[in-house]
Amino acid sequence: MIDSELERGLARLKSASRQLTRVSTEKKNAVLNAIADRLLEKAPEIIAANHIDLTQLSLKASEKVTAAFRDRLTLDEKRIGQMSESIRAVAKLPDPVGEVVEQRTLTNGLNIRRIRSPLGAILMIFESRPNVITEVFSLAFKSGNAIALRGGSDSQQTASCLYRVINDVLEIELAPTMANSAALPFIGIEDYDRALVGRLLRRDDVFDVCIPRGGADLIKRVTDESRMPVIKNDKGVCHLYIHELADLQMATNIAINAKTQRPGVCNSVETLLIDRSIAKQALTVIVPSLFEKGVQFFACNDSFQRLQEIAKTDRIESPWAQSLKLAEEADFYREYLDLKINIKLVDGIESAIFHIEKFGSHHSETIVTRDEKNARRFQNEVDSACVYWNASTRFTDGFELGLGGEIGISTQKLHVRGPVGLRELTSPRWLIDGNGHVRN
Repeated sequence: MIDSELERGLARLKSASRQLTRVSTEKKNAVLNAIADRLLEKAPEIIAANHIDLTQLSLKASEKVTAAFRDRLTLDEKRIGQMSESIRAVAKLPDPVGEVVEQRTLTNGLNIRRIRSPLGAILMIFESRPNVITEVFSLAFKSGNAIALRGGSDSQQTASCLYRVINDVLEIELAPTMANSAALPFIGIEDYDRALVGRLLRRDDVFDVCIPRGGADLIKRVTDESRMPVIKNDKGVCHLYIHELADLQMATNIAINAKTQRPGVCNSVETLLIDRSIAKQALTVIVPSLFEKGVQFFACNDSFQRLQEIAKTDRIESPWAQSLKLAEEADFYREYLDLKINIKLVDGIESAIFHIEKFGSHHSETIVTRDEKNARRFQNEVDSACVYWNASTRFTDGFELGLGGEIGISTQKLHVRGPVGLRELTSPRWLIDGNGHVRN
């Protein structure tokens, strides 16, 4: 059983999801801008709460508490400013609700329209990145959806503070305009009992869709147990393929950005695929450059031997050789979310595509080449949500792609693939106008 207070909250959330369809775009934008303002006002309080979470994290003896994991949890003035900016960006975007997708009049005189409508009430289960809270809320709210958020316990103090910011603004700005002022389209769930997740996943009487965002274990549990449809944001085993006609300096710059800018996020590269014909030149340039950024290497047999040969013949000391390990097959399925990367030599584009199909997660892949024909082939044949030519996979992000933000990166094929933004949180439905029409 779900406790009575949360049960009442869920009932109000369902009611709010219907009432929200009557809220104007202007009001929704005003609410979002007010939350953006409040975030900046409450920045010292949010940072103090975040400091408590980070202190507690330091006391845990766990393998998952890597530098990258800690970075995902950390908030400072700059990141809170970015969170505020993201909310304002969503407010500036066109409202997808009511957008006419298609309109025509049939020969029998029926006028038909397909318009975008909210999905309804969303259950979002995520792990511990606190900036997810404001980003997800702003997108759900602008697209007319009510949402319940249940995050991980590692950031519970920060989450509690952010939930209060959102609720305080909703009570002031939105509640007076709702038919039921107690029915607000947001719940921040602060019960971290793991059993609660299972109970929530059975509540298809409340939620129209569930969106998990986190590691493989969370995604599997939600997919297995959910009674409502799932928009799956799966792991990011992303690849960078260095074609035989690549500009190696460009490839190095892209590899550094894609692996080291923020290694703990799903759009960072986990595997380098290098054409065997340019292996020595590419490895000589790229490996030392990545090592300088603190990257460890897991190399296939061929690349391991090549790198050892390079280290032996290098007249300059090769400290990166000490971080070199022989990769096992399981490593190529791994989402490290850390300063670790696989290296695999491939025999041309066909081999690279085959490797990505076998080991990838259909998230984001990139090819570096001067040759457009091979680039287009790669983009057409690699079955991932986002496929790049001469660009970092780090652009797989709703804000970077002009969506204002995203609820997650969908790796499934039905409804939406790639960043889940405003329009992806709606679905078209039919409105049909007649004049006494009956079917013969």
